Amino acid sequence: MKALTTMGIFGIAGSLMLFGTAALAQTGQGSTDPSQLGNAGSHGQLSQSDYRFFEKAARGGMEEVELGQLAQQKAANQTVRDFGQRMVQDHGKANDELKQVAAQEGLALPTRMSRSENSTMQRLQGLNGASFDQAYAKDMVKDHTKDVSDFQKAAQTIQNSALRDWAQKTLPVLQEHLRLAKSMEASLQNQK
Repeated sequence: MKALTTMGIFGIAGSLMLFGTAALAQTGQGSTDPSQLGNAGSHGQLSQSDYRFFEKAARGGMEEVELGQLAQQKAANQTVRDFGQRMVQDHGKANDELKQVAAQEGLALPTRMSRSENSTMQRLQGLNGASFDQAYAKDMVKDHTKDVSDFQKAAQTIQNSALRDWAQKTLPVLQEHLRLAKSMEASLQNQK
């Protein structure tokens, strides 16, 4: 009897799944178009490309804050310490704004940095003084060059309006960071 009941439940569940799939196919909501995958679950209402940007931006913002805190502790040069403080301040604010977008869109923010970001953190933690300053400045130029490029693209292509607005608002801040990072790197090279 138990086996029959279990079979009956699976049969009903299977029928419901088939019915649901057929209904979705008729309404066009069950598309297997890759751009539509990821519109549910952990991606909230974001397309896969929007979610990739969201996740990368969240992890990058987290990294900038942590590296900025590290710069405030380890840098020998006052300009580098000041830049680190600016990263904590500006990226902290951007991260808070992204949290609001995440809450609005039903998204979970990443809680950890990527392997690459952790590797950068560990490498910089092993340096002190002028060695730290030069490596940090070089990383900041590299990171912000990539960030500006990614945010320029996102500001034009992100489908989700809240996320696109956040990218557009954050882009000028990142452009200023890139300008400051290049200036910091140049001043450190002149001190050699």
